[in-house]
Amino acid sequence: MSWRPGPETLRVLIPALSLAVLLAAVFWLQPRAMSYTGLNLLFNLAVPIALATIAQMMIMTVNDLDLSMGTFVSFVACVTATFLQSDPVIGILILAGAIGVYALLGIVIYVRNLPSIVVTLGMSFVWGGLAVLILPSPGGSAPEWLRWLMTSRPPFVPMAIVASVLIALVAHFIVMQSAFGVVMRGVGGNQRSVERAGWSVLRVRAGAYALAGLFAVLAGMMLVGLTTAADANIALRYTLLSIAGVILGGGDFVGGRVSPIGAVIGALTLTLAGSFLSFLRISPDWQIGAQGAILIIVLAVRLLVQRQQQREARQ
Repeated sequence: MSWRPGPETLRVLIPALSLAVLLAAVFWLQPRAMSYTGLNLLFNLAVPIALATIAQMMIMTVNDLDLSMGTFVSFVACVTATFLQSDPVIGILILAGAIGVYALLGIVIYVRNLPSIVVTLGMSFVWGGLAVLILPSPGGSAPEWLRWLMTSRPPFVPMAIVASVLIALVAHFIVMQSAFGVVMRGVGGNQRSVERAGWSVLRVRAGAYALAGLFAVLAGMMLVGLTTAADANIALRYTLLSIAGVILGGGDFVGGRVSPIGAVIGALTLTLAGSFLSFLRISPDWQIGAQGAILIIVLAVRLLVQRQQQREARQ
């Protein structure tokens, strides 16, 4: 009897294969990339994108969607490059308060039964406005410890890959192994069953949003550690990139079906896609569309495999 991967395995296997194919294409186009320095350049921005993708995944686990992710990460970057640099205590308090606001959003959306898309879209203007107030023009500077962390060179494997593996493992434990993660996925899958089991859906949703805020704060901090400065618009693309990373990594918009490891692989794939398209000398104006085409191809493959499995199961 031949082995066939199950649905959960496919959530990780398909994005991993897409990353491997894309990496092989990059090595073929640019053999110099097959080195420590080359890999470091290819995945240089992978860490903040991976963290933002995990943050979005937390929201999507409870069947919501966050359209303020990009502006929030930009806001965090501005706080990091200013307050966290000049007055760390105030900076930490601001970032902790921002995480608290995220948790409050989860409560308000649930209690008032509001569409998460509308609420987070409104919050995107709030975060964007605060970012401009803090840093009207590009500038600021990264704290020395953060710059050292993001530019450190561990042996054998670049920092970006090491950090991405750690992010995937931590997120996998939180979402797939911990008791809270099981309940959180239960809220996304069948909220009424969770309520009948005696769990507080309000607390679970607040916790999911707080975790999203935490990972998004880390994304903004790591981004400043790489760029050494900030801008109110520095991470606007992260909203779409984070959603695409979750979906590319095997997640669904509803049902609490997500894959933390797959989401990180999806973020790595999107990061690598930018480098791959640059090697092909595709204009930056067309790169977003090309990244979307890569996403559609991977999703089409996943859909075909799932349909084939369903047909075999019926037979």
